[in-house]
Amino acid sequence: MTTTTAPDVLGQALLAYHRGDADASLIVHCNVADDEPLPAAYFFRTLLQMPELERLALDECRGRVLDLGAGAGCHSLELQNRGFEVKAVDESGGAAQVMAERGVRTVARHDVFDPLPATERPYDTILLLMNGLGLTGTLEGLDRFLAHARTLLAPGGQILATSSDVRYLYEDEDGALLLNLNGPYYGEVAYSLSYAGKTGASFPWLFVDAALLNDAAETAGYSADFLGEDDDEQYLVRLTPLG
Repeated sequence: MTTTTAPDVLGQALLAYHRGDADASLIVHCNVADDEPLPAAYFFRTLLQMPELERLALDECRGRVLDLGAGAGCHSLELQNRGFEVKAVDESGGAAQVMAERGVRTVARHDVFDPLPATERPYDTILLLMNGLGLTGTLEGLDRFLAHARTLLAPGGQILATSSDVRYLYEDEDGALLLNLNGPYYGEVAYSLSYAGKTGASFPWLFVDAALLNDAAETAGYSADFLGEDDDEQYLVRLTPLG
């Protein structure tokens, strides 16, 4: 029996841009929105090109940092330049290769639920940017991650993460919400990425509204401090374990 692995289209696009193809671009497919282009260049943005919430998150980092869903490493590189010890993590093999070639000193390839290696000290800051809480996939995955994150954090540690309220995707022309109250939570969506004629595997992504995140954090034993919000309903939150 032959098994085929879905192509690492994100990694291929990042590698292409890193090798000099300035026009390399992904197509983002979503089950609740139209297809959109995503230039690979966005993953290589400098500090001045980053949205205000990302710059604020970097300013709030402390201690040893675990950058989850690190992409091409733009946040890790900025933190390294500031003198931080950073471990950058991404599921994409191509992304991990790009980060290593760009000079990120510690790179790992795995998902957000992998256990902390026995030889590795826990971290003072877990960073989840670019709607990074989406990596948890579902509300159930968010609960699972919040429990798991306690094993990754040192005493006094923090999670700095962004997410968005996407209820606007379900508004009609009059502003009324068209939600299926018997269906899954409206922020649980499915994505896939295409690049150079190839499409990767579909994956779940979570956009969690601030009130629901606050409830989930409280249930999991965290305090939630909302540090900022932008015009696109995206927010930055600091989650701190209690006790």
